[in-house]
Amino acid sequence: MQSSSQVKQDGILLSSRDCKSSSYWFPVNVPSTVLKGLVDNHIYPNPYIGMNNMYIPDASDSFNTKYSLSQYSYLPNEENPWKKPYWYRTSFTLEKASNKTYLLDFKGINYRAEVWVNGEKVADSSQMVGMFAEYEINITKAAHAGQMNYLAVKIYPLDYPGEPDSEQLKALGPFFLNGGPTGDIGKNVTMLSSVGWDWMPPVRDRNMGIWQPVFVKTIGAISLEKPHITTKFENNDTTKALVNAAYTLANHSEKEVNGILEIIISPEKFAGNTIHLTRNFHLDKNQTQELNFSPEKFAQLHISHPKLWWPVGYGNPNLYNITAKVTYDNAISDTNHIQFGIRTVSSTAKLERGVTRRDFYVNGKRVYLVGGAWVPDLLVNRDSMRYEEELQLCKTANVNLVRIWGGGITPPDNFWNIADRLGLLVWSDFWITGDTQGEFKGSSDWPLQGNVFTQNVISTIYRIRNHPSLLVWTGGNEGHARKELYDVMRNNVITLDGTRPFIPSSSGFAHLPKGWQGSYPDNQPSGVYSGGPYAWKKPSDYFWLADTARDWVFKDETGIPSQPPMSTLPKIIPNLTWDTTLPYPLNHTWGYHDAATGAGKYDDYYNKMVQYYGQPSSLNDFSTKMQLMNWVGYQGIFEAAQHKLNENGGVMLWKLNAAFPSVIWQIYDWYLQPNAGFYAMQNACAPIHIQLNPKNSDIEIINKSYENQSFTANVSLIDALGKEIKKQSFSKFNSDSSAVKILGNLSKWMVGKNNLQYVFLQLNDAHGNSISKNVYWLNEQNNYGDIEKLPAPNITITQNKSDVNSFDFTVKNAGSNLAFFLNLQLIADGEEIHSAKWSDNYISLLSGSSENIAVHFKKQSFQKLELEVTDVNGNVTKLELN
Repeated sequence: MQSSSQVKQDGILLSSRDCKSSSYWFPVNVPSTVLKGLVDNHIYPNPYIGMNNMYIPDASDSFNTKYSLSQYSYLPNEENPWKKPYWYRTSFTLEKASNKTYLLDFKGINYRAEVWVNGEKVADSSQMVGMFAEYEINITKAAHAGQMNYLAVKIYPLDYPGEPDSEQLKALGPFFLNGGPTGDIGKNVTMLSSVGWDWMPPVRDRNMGIWQPVFVKTIGAISLEKPHITTKFENNDTTKALVNAAYTLANHSEKEVNGILEIIISPEKFAGNTIHLTRNFHLDKNQTQELNFSPEKFAQLHISHPKLWWPVGYGNPNLYNITAKVTYDNAISDTNHIQFGIRTVSSTAKLERGVTRRDFYVNGKRVYLVGGAWVPDLLVNRDSMRYEEELQLCKTANVNLVRIWGGGITPPDNFWNIADRLGLLVWSDFWITGDTQGEFKGSSDWPLQGNVFTQNVISTIYRIRNHPSLLVWTGGNEGHARKELYDVMRNNVITLDGTRPFIPSSSGFAHLPKGWQGSYPDNQPSGVYSGGPYAWKKPSDYFWLADTARDWVFKDETGIPSQPPMSTLPKIIPNLTWDTTLPYPLNHTWGYHDAATGAGKYDDYYNKMVQYYGQPSSLNDFSTKMQLMNWVGYQGIFEAAQHKLNENGGVMLWKLNAAFPSVIWQIYDWYLQPNAGFYAMQNACAPIHIQLNPKNSDIEIINKSYENQSFTANVSLIDALGKEIKKQSFSKFNSDSSAVKILGNLSKWMVGKNNLQYVFLQLNDAHGNSISKNVYWLNEQNNYGDIEKLPAPNITITQNKSDVNSFDFTVKNAGSNLAFFLNLQLIADGEEIHSAKWSDNYISLLSGSSENIAVHFKKQSFQKLELEVTDVNGNVTKLELN
């Protein structure tokens, strides 16, 4: 890879065998943006760490002048290293064979590309433009079969780099405008947040580059294209499935072809019948034709008692394989393999509290949606292993919906494949935001090239429409495109997909202009609402919102600042030296990583931590107190919403993940370490859950499952020193499916409310097995300083079983006092293992009680592995593992 400012040769020479460039070329592994390639080659520092991003010049000249960033350009005599195109070069061999067609497939480039193969231009920058389209180029005429082939790709920067707003250089200072002061990044069809948002700084090159893989596909004369696998139920009977499979066949030759299209459908991981079907076809030269396998013509596509695909918390995400093969002249020309799920998705809209409320259904059953927004990585640096780890974390937290936010990217194929397999529903915004397309700022005239937007929309629908995880298409984030492009999205979703809902916007506050069509298929308003709150609130505040606020009939954006655990902080801010002009332990680097005011109000989050728990005495103490804040905040959000289970459609966080190492809005950080809020969500969002209403002290049983069940329950009240004051048991009782049951009320228990008290709730099934548990620490004055008075617990740990990447323990409170807020960590050679999937964490145990804990982690080598259990006051119990 190298800048065109340093390369004098043209594409003819750069893609030829005889090219002998005098320029130095940086080795890069595609996919890679330009900036990522330069960071990997140590030309620029890692922008994720500390203040390093301020040592990299920006794509905006005026921004570089404002912050004197041009001095860091690595290119001689070029003040802005991102203004001119970059060349990528490679070579590859092709098998020696006759009558073959060679297709060069670019899964994603940004922003424009010109492609040369063996000295011939095969695509230009007017054809390949936009970040979200897939480009397949027939290079047969330029290819050299049986020889080395030479590829040169010229990547152009964004047409309009966009102007970032001010950098966040002060801790506890203000946030600046999302998408820049004018939102002019919206002139392009690209990752709009690359100009900077209130959770990530500007991406200096705006992610220009080849950001997705590139493949060469060798086929015969006939290609299989645009597969479309759809499923439905006969008369809404889920025991009788109808499968339809359609393919487009393209003849790339100059002769007529007669052939056979064959499909094979088989279960992926369960026993079942295999279906084998064929169809004959005839194609004229250069003809394209669609062939369809329909249940009306093929009785085998009526599947009795299918294994259905269900989302997290509602059943197993069963998948089927379908392999298509096209043959002619007794030879295979092309194949296609897809995993699909037999399932339907749908949506309804109704009036609730005077506004439209939307509900979603899978296989005819209402699904209560819990999850949050997903944002792209700063440098779009995500591979399949990273997606696997992140989505596994989401599933572990009992997330059932991931929302692809409109200012980011539509993720690559491996994201969708993993979501299918894990049972995670996905809500996919198109690339429109209120900050760039005119709702708040920007312009409805943007993006400027409607044809580019249209091409990217159509390509994206074709690419992801077969995934069972895809629940709903959305016309953008908190705003709308101009009518021309709004209709492009809506109409193409109907025409090219037609199997799932489309809603106009992620926010019902962004009202559609008069005369525009609404959601598909019901033509109603969106019925979902953003708008926060985004700052930390008391649980009772969330219950008030859930009980009365109109936008909480489906709240799709709310969240809190979410400080990472102590083990992550030095990785985010290597210099943790306290600036004594700021509250302990902050310095101004914290501000660059989002410890600021604005929507998240980190300052208020910090002040409430001090008010509730006392001034932190050390970094470890500070981190622990912030984890207490995280737990209470996330617990409050989800328990409040689901206590009105049948009066709202769900609740979603802003946001689940991190684009950049940050201290706000995340359940796990950029280094994949969950904070305590992750485990509060995991607990609260279980299918069956016991909880305490902070407004009226009701004990509530939340049953989101489809089954009526019988339970028993225990309630314990503990004093400030960890001694049990009262205990009550509830004998066998029933809980209806998809319902909230009021089990009892603790108002009479809550005497002496000025004193710290702990409430423990335990829910068991009819056989005595633990189903749900919960803990609260309560004080009417929000004074929790007495937590520090808890005696050190007597913890014993028993290792039950182990594998190369998993352990099972029993953690017991062998003492006579409360063991509170125990943080479990796997320590490998002195370093905590991040992205470990714990069955539970930050646990609290009554005297004599125990809990079995399982943990799974990525296989790795180490000399010494320990389990550390640390209580709220820093007392540590260790066990060396074997």
